[in-house]
Amino acid sequence: MNTRRRFLTGLAVSPLLARSLWAQAGNTKGGDMLFVGTGTATGSKGIYAYRFDPAHGALESFGLAAEASSPSFLALSPDGKYLFAVNEIDSYQDAKTGSVSSYRLDRTTGKLRLINTVASGGSGPCHVNTDHSGRVLLVANYSGGSAASFQIASDGRLSDAVSVFKYDSNGPGPGQDKERQDKAHAHHATPSPDNLFVYINDLGLDSIHIYRLDASTAKLTPNDPPDWQAAPGSGPRVLRFHPGGKWAYCVNELASTIDLLNWTASTGQLQLIEATTFLPEGFHGISRAAEIIFDKKGEYAYVANRDADFLVTFTINPQTGKLSSLHRSPCGGKIPRHIALDPSEHWLLVANQESNAIAVYGRNPKNGQLSSTGQSFSIQSPQCLLFA
Repeated sequence: MNTRRRFLTGLAVSPLLARSLWAQAGNTKGGDMLFVGTGTATGSKGIYAYRFDPAHGALESFGLAAEASSPSFLALSPDGKYLFAVNEIDSYQDAKTGSVSSYRLDRTTGKLRLINTVASGGSGPCHVNTDHSGRVLLVANYSGGSAASFQIASDGRLSDAVSVFKYDSNGPGPGQDKERQDKAHAHHATPSPDNLFVYINDLGLDSIHIYRLDASTAKLTPNDPPDWQAAPGSGPRVLRFHPGGKWAYCVNELASTIDLLNWTASTGQLQLIEATTFLPEGFHGISRAAEIIFDKKGEYAYVANRDADFLVTFTINPQTGKLSSLHRSPCGGKIPRHIALDPSEHWLLVANQESNAIAVYGRNPKNGQLSSTGQSFSIQSPQCLLFA
């Protein structure tokens, strides 16, 4: 995703050309520096840096890159110079809000130099993202039930929030989860391939809020219609666009399903094509879907599931975008919070939060298959993996 953003810096083109550029940029090679966001309630100190060896799938620790409070999710600027991190806290400068921080990245030492920190526009921010121009930062505040946008200056400095939207309604439908859907819970912020729209997944309200984006000002304006509604009780957690830019895939945490969505570039609307479940047949028990990622060509998708603790490899139909389950495999630990492919796409990394380890599995790029065993590298409470 970040390599595509780098390619699309300053994007101001037609939707058709934007899709073409989006696909081409997916072939750009990324770096071998890995930054890991962690939870700091159990002894971790912040963001950690590693050098990744693609020949052996090994991690060399650079140690603590930046001390920070609960930097649970990270994002890279399109030019690769700056790293952004949410601070998943409930109070900042005596206000009921979390915060988001900007850092300058030193690729030689693996250190991050703090530029500035601002209020995130709500408590418990859990996701951060940039738009494709690199001028806008987007934040989803989970416990605060809100989303916010910020301007990014040329030196990486963040403005105060430009737009803040607070979601106050209760979750709809008789199937809603009484504990997780007692109120709005913004969970993910995603720009569209043409950079004209922003999508905010709301796990609490079973919806995706849709906004029009003005990248020059970082202002968000509610779209018409303003929302896409998921199935009651499904809990939309993550939205990612296919590398081809035509479809979007929404991972529903509570239902452990994936919604394949058609994306209409002219209106920003989403339309359900197909829902896919990825739980084993006959499964009963607690299950929480976590993440979905794609290879650069868009031929395969990988999904992580928590509690049941497994990975699923899917093939993607190039004409329809539909998913077909190819292989179920172990995740190498407990609670796979996040997954990532290395830039060579020969390895898949898993941040196993409760096992306090990153698992590394070999991947065959020709058929998408993952190895059944992998290496493990210790780190306290890993929650986000970001190659830079």
